[in-house]
Amino acid sequence: MKGLIKNNAVFLSLSLMLLLGIGLALFLVPKGDLHMLLCDRHTSARDIFYRYYTHMAEWFPYIICVSILLFGRVGDGLMASSCMVFSALTTQLFKHLINAPRPITWFAANRPDVQLPLVDGVRMNEWYSFPSGHTTSFFALAFVVCILLTKSLSAKRSAFCQRKQSVSAAVQLLLFLAATLGAYSRIYLSQHFAMDVFGGVVVGLTISVLCFAIFYRYMGQKWYNYRLFSKK
Repeated sequence: MKGLIKNNAVFLSLSLMLLLGIGLALFLVPKGDLHMLLCDRHTSARDIFYRYYTHMAEWFPYIICVSILLFGRVGDGLMASSCMVFSALTTQLFKHLINAPRPITWFAANRPDVQLPLVDGVRMNEWYSFPSGHTTSFFALAFVVCILLTKSLSAKRSAFCQRKQSVSAAVQLLLFLAATLGAYSRIYLSQHFAMDVFGGVVVGLTISVLCFAIFYRYMGQKWYNYRLFSKK
């Protein structure tokens, strides 16, 4: 586990800073005011980008997991797939236990004078707001891919990998930015509050760490390192 933290320090540090920032904002700013502050900067270009980018959480993670399973190590593919499945199940469990109202429902009941800046073509959900399932998927996928890439870099001993620390840091930064954009898309589209995104980040990271801890003990075994399409 020490290796997990050390090898992925950039991603984990940035994620912690994000959680601290959201947590501080939630503590200082009322729920409705914070949502309007974060989502009330719409442009046509942003509307198009976030409308389509947010949907990547619905299918892209599973394409990546299947690709890893087919073309990478079987164990890595199973770990990535388990991470996505269990993070989704955990999110749905909390959603149905809490059954929190989405922004459009909450504002209609508590701030009927406020008009949310909605995006054309986006179907608005009304309930099961906490935590954000899309945010969970974005961060679970980003972190598990981060784990696998940094593990692969640390195992290589070529001249290129003399610069592996800078390469690893750049990869972690890009993955964090991609996940954060996905998380923000849920607020921008008024599908979730900042608190929902906070919960999604926590669930995504926690499930990823747990799956890594479970599969870590098997990483040296033959079945884990078996490749379905291995080179002869």
